[in-house]
Amino acid sequence: MNRNLRTRKIASRSLLPLYAALLAATLLSHLANAQAPSRFIGAITAISGTTITVKTDAGQSYPVDVPATAVLKRIAPGEKDLSKAEAMQFSDLEVGDRALVKLDPDAPVGTQQALQIIAVKQADVAEKQQKEREDWQRRGVGGLVKSVDAASGVIVLTSGSGATAKTISVNTTKATMLKRYAPASVRFDAAVPAPIDAIHAGDQLRARGTKSPDGASVDAEEVVSGTFRNLSGSIASVDATSSTLTLKDLTTKKQIVIHIAPDAQMRRLPDRMAAMLAARLKGTSPGAGGAATAQRTASVPGGGQWSGQGSGQAGGGAGSADPQQMLSRAPVIQIADLKKGDAIMVVSTDGTTDVTAITLVAGVEPLLEAPAASQSLLNNWSMGSGAPDAAAQ
Repeated sequence: MNRNLRTRKIASRSLLPLYAALLAATLLSHLANAQAPSRFIGAITAISGTTITVKTDAGQSYPVDVPATAVLKRIAPGEKDLSKAEAMQFSDLEVGDRALVKLDPDAPVGTQQALQIIAVKQADVAEKQQKEREDWQRRGVGGLVKSVDAASGVIVLTSGSGATAKTISVNTTKATMLKRYAPASVRFDAAVPAPIDAIHAGDQLRARGTKSPDGASVDAEEVVSGTFRNLSGSIASVDATSSTLTLKDLTTKKQIVIHIAPDAQMRRLPDRMAAMLAARLKGTSPGAGGAATAQRTASVPGGGQWSGQGSGQAGGGAGSADPQQMLSRAPVIQIADLKKGDAIMVVSTDGTTDVTAITLVAGVEPLLEAPAASQSLLNNWSMGSGAPDAAAQ
């Protein structure tokens, strides 16, 4: 028995090098899997000494050493031709910049060193976005789809409300970039290509291109559309921590959870402005008091990102004030400003029990007396002539 025990011990000792080799191979395998891919793209989240940390769009963060031998270049946002990239210095990199990193395959084992970095400066992105917004303001139209003729490529929109209502023909060709908002998203940069027959009557749509002199038609270069839902009712509960609220829908009497995204447009109508807008939408006169109110409310700060379409002038009276422009001048609010029992109207992503708000307006009790006209007002305001968010990204 003792001889057998000694034999097993000797055999075990002889296998130790093999176990050690297998363990080392396993550890090296895990280490290799933990390494960053040979190239990746993301946002710079930190810079320390000669090391940058890049967080990819998928959420992984990689620290990368940038030696003096690394090639650093700067390229304009949206540019696809890398030959147009210009040389830059490491000191020009900043947190928030986008970076395409190519790792050095000959770097020492266990290190991640950059062989090449091609960066898009955050300041360049902001400048391009501003130019895009200005171009959408100048050459953009927006409204609700009235009809779609896929054969001719003509989409007819209704835009504006009340006296400013009009129809616009959006002419598309094979060269027109057609996109649809992704499900549960109102981000322009998340929109995906889609054919014209994906657009339906009642959809919201924005188009940018060359307008006719009278503004009745536009030869579109770019179109983005989506199917959205109109909601109105009273707030059953608010959870500012999770940026959600629960609405008791006026029509279905059911509760709907509404997510408030950071880019949602949120306004609260002052009492007199709400009364005047309701009167205008119902086609009645608000009286002399309403005209005076229009002059006072026209100067309320916090103009909307998308101004209304029409001929109303800032500071005008009831006869000249465009309802959409007035809505844009209503004070901006946050979810923390809302409380249980508030009446709200919402344009949201499509859904039955769980939606994301695009536009939310509180203080709308008088407008609920003319819900159809009011929802048309909100639809056209949220899809006005301005630029979509993140158009340059």
